Amino acid sequence: MATHIDETRARRVRRPRGEIAAIQRARIIAAALDAVEDIGYERMTVAQVISRARVSRKTFYDVFEDRDQCFLAALDQALAEASALAKQAYAREKCWQDGVRSALATLLDLMDEAPGLAKACVVETLRGGELVLARRARVLAELASVIDAGRASPGGRQPPALTPEAIVGGVLAVLHARLVRPRREPFSALLGELMSMIVLPYLGPAGAKHELNAARPTARAANPEAQTSAAKDPLQGLKMRLTYRTVTVLAAIAGRPGASNREIARGAGIIDQGQISKLLNRLAALGLVENHGVGQRSGGTNAWQLTERGVELERATRPRLTWTPARRMPQST
Repeated sequence: MATHIDETRARRVRRPRGEIAAIQRARIIAAALDAVEDIGYERMTVAQVISRARVSRKTFYDVFEDRDQCFLAALDQALAEASALAKQAYAREKCWQDGVRSALATLLDLMDEAPGLAKACVVETLRGGELVLARRARVLAELASVIDAGRASPGGRQPPALTPEAIVGGVLAVLHARLVRPRREPFSALLGELMSMIVLPYLGPAGAKHELNAARPTARAANPEAQTSAAKDPLQGLKMRLTYRTVTVLAAIAGRPGASNREIARGAGIIDQGQISKLLNRLAALGLVENHGVGQRSGGTNAWQLTERGVELERATRPRLTWTPARRMPQST
């Protein structure tokens, strides 16, 4: 009987510790991605990560062996989300060509929404250690396998065995070049040309030409019909994913118009002030929120409000997601 009671008490003690450990791990991963985005992987140190995550050095090493393993965990998390979305897009289509186009379009949209994360996956992985490089190689091999399925397409050609590897390398080279530029066009605008590159060895010039034409409807987003449709569906035309974090931030602003960065972060359950600042600026660039405060540059406080489009999106998400105000995460380590 005593043993059973002791085991029950032990489980009760371990559970909150496990929850705290999960929170700390998430904070460390988010801080590592922020550091990589800001200064690059080569310059990222454990000291910078723990400072951003507000955890102790011991806590970091309780979770990760070194910074390479930390970056690998962050990379795995980002790749898992992107892979799941791309696979869903691919599976929705009936043929290889349409599936690859749908999956690529999804990935390019993700890169438009989070260019910093895209840079971490495409550019900074080349500077990683052995584990990171091995993970990168596995991802590229998986992509090459999907592309080489074009051999089985009706009327598909049989190019040399190195073709899929060369295609993946070429696409990555294009994306890499644009990610390191200070200014760049939207990644989604590359869909037609990249798809033309991909299908040419398998479907020939006719298939490649078809892809150049198939990608052009995205350029009609500014016409009146598209604007009318966007008014009916607030998500249409927005180069973003509807994530839980986005929903909670919009809801926090809707519940308290004129809130500061810190107040919004508290309402949305976001600890890192750098993260909330980046997210608010991104939402502002999308035309979903506006800052009516004097701002930190003037030594004052930001005051955020939803735009008309932001109000539409916030209202549209209410029936789609079961949202409850996020509980504030513990600040201590």
